[in-house]
Amino acid sequence: MSDSAARIADNLVRVRERMADAAVRASRRPDEVQLVAVTKYVGPAEAAALLTAECPQLGESRPQQLWDKAAEPSLTDARWHMVGHLQRNKVRRTLQLVELIHSVDSLRLVKAIDNGASELGKRMRVLLEVNCSGDVEKHGLTADGLKELLPQLATFSHVEVCGLMTMAARVGDDRVAAENFAALRHLRDAVRGECPPQVRLTELSMGMSHDFEIAIREGATLVRVGSLLFEGIL
Repeated sequence: MSDSAARIADNLVRVRERMADAAVRASRRPDEVQLVAVTKYVGPAEAAALLTAECPQLGESRPQQLWDKAAEPSLTDARWHMVGHLQRNKVRRTLQLVELIHSVDSLRLVKAIDNGASELGKRMRVLLEVNCSGDVEKHGLTADGLKELLPQLATFSHVEVCGLMTMAARVGDDRVAAENFAALRHLRDAVRGECPPQVRLTELSMGMSHDFEIAIREGATLVRVGSLLFEGIL
């Protein structure tokens, strides 16, 4: 094992320990929270080190980077997540490679995913992205936009909406992050009764390297951690 791979494996152990501790402090089971290792900062060799360390759930923010990494023989066993903004013209190629899209933020994107998944003969799992921070530079539905979208999802047979995603405000302390994450959880709880039968809002994707412990406390089931896993090699 190379020095870089060993360092990544050690970082992964520490992140998982922190995740478990955060879950226990929140009176939750550690296995209720899944790690998505975001590899946008590194190349295929570093991403492959995560697979070797038994972390198969990998995430990318940009479709082209995901396509390139997915084509690497060393990453054949990765289970890819699309965690960044997805343009409609990049949907079909991305659908062939991913098991979950975290960042669906419009009806037009839902339609594109449904059409592409239909052509591929698959059912695509997605999360609806909500802008809980109000940051104007962030993508995501408003709370009202989510409520408006939910009834329209009943017509899509090749899209499985299984939860929500958000990011904390770019500017703000831990209290602000906690408020943003709690807002997503409260919104999920409020709209569950408005969902079509095939929409199950069981997943909450929230929290990154600097705030994932706060997200776990507020109910995250998926955390998207990148830079912490590559400390010492970047």
